Amino acid sequence: MADGGELQKASDLFIECLEAEGCEYIFGVPGEENLDFLDSLSRSSKIKLVLTRHEQAAGFMAATYGRHTGKAGVCLATLGPGATNFVTAAAYAQLGGMPMLMITGQKPIKKSKQGRFQILDVVAMMDPITKFTHQLASADNIPSRVREAYRLAEEEKPGAVHLELAEDVADERTASRPIARSIARRPSAEPKAVRQAVEAIEAAKAPLLVIGAGANRKITGRMLRQFVEKTGIPFLTTQLGKGVIDERHPLFLGCAALSAGDFVHRAVADADVIVNVGHDVIEKPPFFMTNDREGARGDDSPPTVIHVSTKTAEVDPVYFPQIEVIGDIANAIWQMKEDIVPQGKWSFERMLAYRRAEVEHTAKLAADARFPIFPPHLVQQVRECMPEDGIICLDNGVYKIWFARGYTAYLPNTVLLDNALATMGAGLPSAMMSAMLYPDRKVMAICGDGGFMMNSQEMETAVRLGLNLTVLVLRDDAYGMIRWKQANMGFDDWGLTYGNPDFVAYAESYGASGHRAESSDHLRELLAMCRDSAGVHLIDCPVDYSENDQILNRDIKELSKAL
Repeated sequence: MADGGELQKASDLFIECLEAEGCEYIFGVPGEENLDFLDSLSRSSKIKLVLTRHEQAAGFMAATYGRHTGKAGVCLATLGPGATNFVTAAAYAQLGGMPMLMITGQKPIKKSKQGRFQILDVVAMMDPITKFTHQLASADNIPSRVREAYRLAEEEKPGAVHLELAEDVADERTASRPIARSIARRPSAEPKAVRQAVEAIEAAKAPLLVIGAGANRKITGRMLRQFVEKTGIPFLTTQLGKGVIDERHPLFLGCAALSAGDFVHRAVADADVIVNVGHDVIEKPPFFMTNDREGARGDDSPPTVIHVSTKTAEVDPVYFPQIEVIGDIANAIWQMKEDIVPQGKWSFERMLAYRRAEVEHTAKLAADARFPIFPPHLVQQVRECMPEDGIICLDNGVYKIWFARGYTAYLPNTVLLDNALATMGAGLPSAMMSAMLYPDRKVMAICGDGGFMMNSQEMETAVRLGLNLTVLVLRDDAYGMIRWKQANMGFDDWGLTYGNPDFVAYAESYGASGHRAESSDHLRELLAMCRDSAGVHLIDCPVDYSENDQILNRDIKELSKAL
């Protein structure tokens, strides 16, 4: 590598810049246009290449690395189809607030050698779905562009960034050197805004804490726990806020997994002040504000909403908070905790009664040990099987709602679900990344048969990497989520069923262990055996979704409304 003013190859410099940023892995499928970069990477002692079977999976793995660590995960693809295969993963990271850097190759940009073959404008394509996208036109600019990409990817709200390294630029010589990471602190919330928020909470009759995606950070979680302990104010979470505070806490009111009409929404309706922490418009709103009534805090007035976040609230027809506390979220909550005086007039009994009713309703459903497996019973089994720090990675499907509502999360980032892009196919790669990062923790991918088959080829990658992982495939031989929506909207059951491979034989063909659940008790045994055995395991688990529509769309609404 170069010293002082000595010239070195641009691709070598790029790798040095990534090393200076603390990059540990690059996930991807290299192509012809990445070969200089690949050659330089082969000489790195700090960065490991993880070769995947599809660029989308590489992107999901990089995004999940970012989600777990707060550092940008890095993935690599070639030009054209390689780059287009990153699009879903880019949107996944961007909407989900996961720091990720995508690197794509390109034909020479200073001269043409193959006409327009495979060439499209990848930078323009990436522009709407990233925080930053740039074509490196000169080797000298690599250090500043890599530093800028990392800075933007990792600062709040984290997201996706993209750099394009063309063949001829990768082969240039340069005397440029990596730029060191800067030390940056997020601004603290303004004390007057904090005071205003505290006064509103102290004046309330029934304040409530709503924990969203932006609060899913370690220090923020700690501050929120202290705030709840001091004030005794109950809390609920969005799907992306699960686990920020241990959900075994007596003041936990549930997860807003449905849009409305659930037990948890009755608690929200009772609140006259809602402290909304880390709200993000990409999530389905945990509550809807209305603007049709006047009044400050009378019984018939809408609640006062306090927005606590790193950024001001995007005003929406259903979200227009009256008080905003903007700055580092953890610091803002700490300031509010230090300032607030708990009030004897606060009353939370009705809110907590709604939670007790939900727990009672869920327990009855979870006791149903029918086979094919009943989703609420499945959730209970998985929870009983997984240790306190075990990680479940949910793909996208109707089971996600059951897990969001019924799976008690004990720690942050132990329930990885995507309620931002809500893409199918991310469950397995996310679990693989989790197993790589935390080899001493138990990890389970929970996928529908539809979502699993979108990236099932990565079973080979998981086996090759020697991961310890359980893949639970919930088989209903249909796109169950859409089928549920179809029933709810009154349409005929049509067009959403398919056949599946023999999942046991399929897993074994990759060198994994395949198992088929044959009863509820058998599933319990399989889950425990796979958890305690090394290697990659797949469990084919038939599920009974026949009551999804009745329970989720009708029973829960009627029962919660009657309280």
